[in-house]
Amino acid sequence: MPNNSSSTQRIQLQPAYVLHHRPYRDTSRIVELFTRDCGRLTVFARGVRGGKAGWAASLQAFQPLLVSWSGRGEAGQLTAAELVGEPQNLPSARLMSGFYLNELLLKLLHVHDPHADIFEFYDGTVQALKSQADELSALRIFEKRLLHALGFGLLLDREAESGEPIQAERCYRFVLEHGLIQVSAAVNAAQGVYSGAALLALLNEDLHDAQQRNEARYLLRSALDSVLEGRRLQSREISAELRHLQSNPSMSSQAIANQSSVTKPANE
Repeated sequence: MPNNSSSTQRIQLQPAYVLHHRPYRDTSRIVELFTRDCGRLTVFARGVRGGKAGWAASLQAFQPLLVSWSGRGEAGQLTAAELVGEPQNLPSARLMSGFYLNELLLKLLHVHDPHADIFEFYDGTVQALKSQADELSALRIFEKRLLHALGFGLLLDREAESGEPIQAERCYRFVLEHGLIQVSAAVNAAQGVYSGAALLALLNEDLHDAQQRNEARYLLRSALDSVLEGRRLQSREISAELRHLQSNPSMSSQAIANQSSVTKPANE
C-alpha cells in the first residue's frame, strides 16, 4: 500500500483485526489494525466513542472484521467495520496470551508491509485460543512461524557446524546468528541447552509433552529477544506479575506494581 500517493485511497471490506486502540479528542479513537492485504496500519475512527456509530461495538480485539477506510499518507479514516460471523470472545483466562500476540505484531511488523501469511497464522492462533486447544502450544507455534515469516527462522533439523541431522537423544546449545551446536552438557533450557527431542518436536509443531514445550519456550524467547533488540513487552511483564501474585497471595497488587517498576520479570 503506497504511503506517498497524492490521491485519496479507498479500501473496501478488508479482512482485519484490531491490535490496539486509544482515545482521540472527544468522540474518536485511533485504531491500530492488522489487515490481510495491507499489513499493519493506523486509522482514525471518528465519532465512535459512546457508541454513536453503528459499527463502534465491532472495534474490539480478537474479533475478525471486514473494514473499509479512505485517506492518503500514513493514516486513513475508518469508514466502516463489521464483524465476520457471530462475536466470540476470548476466554478471560487467555486474554493475556491474546495481548501478547498483539504486542508482538505491533513491535515487529512495519506499517503498510503486507504479510498475508502472518495474518493467517494470527487468525488461526486467535481461533485456537478461543477453543479447547492447548494455549501454550498455540503460542509457541505462532512464535516459530512469526520468526520464519520475518526472515529469522530457526534451523531446527540440522546441527550448525557439521550439518548432521538433529538427534533426539543428544543435546544442543543455541547460539544467536549461528545456530544449534551439539554439546555434552545436560539439558538446561534456562541456560540455552536443549534436547534434540524438544527441537524436533518444535520443528514438527508437536508440543504435547510439557518438558519439550517448556524448552521450546526458552528457545523461542531467546530468538525473539534478539529480534526485539531490547524492546520490552508489557504483556510478558504483566503475566509474570500475575503469576507472582498467584504464588504469593499475601502480596498486594500495589506491592507488585511497585516491584515491577524497578525489576524486569524473568519469564513471560
